Amino acid sequence: MSKKTAFHVAAVAGCVLALCGVAQADQWDEITQRKELKCGTFADVPPFAAPDPKTREMVGHDIDLCNAVAKQLGLTAKITPLSVEARVPEVKLGRVDVTVANLAYTKSRGEQIQFSDPYYVAKEMLAVKASDPGMAKADFKGKRLSSTKGSTSELSIKMNGSEPVTFQDTGSAFMAVQQNKSVGMVANTMTITKLVNQSKTAGVELKMIKDPMVLQPIGVGMKKDEPVLLSKVNGALYALEKSGELDRIWAKWLGPNTEYKMTRDEKVTPLADLKFELLP
Repeated sequence: MSKKTAFHVAAVAGCVLALCGVAQADQWDEITQRKELKCGTFADVPPFAAPDPKTREMVGHDIDLCNAVAKQLGLTAKITPLSVEARVPEVKLGRVDVTVANLAYTKSRGEQIQFSDPYYVAKEMLAVKASDPGMAKADFKGKRLSSTKGSTSELSIKMNGSEPVTFQDTGSAFMAVQQNKSVGMVANTMTITKLVNQSKTAGVELKMIKDPMVLQPIGVGMKKDEPVLLSKVNGALYALEKSGELDRIWAKWLGPNTEYKMTRDEKVTPLADLKFELLP
């Protein structure tokens, strides 16, 4: 065999090995081989995911959803608690296969990871004093509204043309309204619903403006360029929708018999079919 031929054979062999390596690196193949779905969730954000005070086991809506998706795929879920900031990076780095942590689709996140079809649409809602004559978000343009710092709530205030007054926690944002430092506060539907209900028996009574500040499609986050995993997760979500399991999980943690008293109106829907203003 000539040196030229030997070089050619070696090059072809190298290419074959490289292609094999790419095939072996397919994330879905890796997942099925280990029979385990590594699922990132919040570390301590009830009712989505938090340690049970008695057992210290992780419980919540997103824990149940992780387990349900894994079971539908014939796998076992391995829960990995993550900080809010780590939800996207841990997926990008491959330390978790999926992130199920009330993860909203935004422009910047969509550039970094891929999302499943949304399984519900979160809303940033505005609460003001019950005596306030305002009835729509447009009525509060130019007015001071409080929220947690660096949140999508703060972003929605700016998008509305209102003036954000920010705090490190929701409780402080709520007190700003009570102490007339702001005319209202913005947070997710669950938080606003809970605070409005509490205000009926303590402090100044609040009301929730029915007009959402922004809509946020919530989906499962995955690493980009993994079409098989995306297809499998979407298939699992639609199957869980059809069986009623998604509604059962919702009712358990967020439904009418919980402190949040929320109804799940949306179903799993392709992102392209939703009408919403994309957050940066």
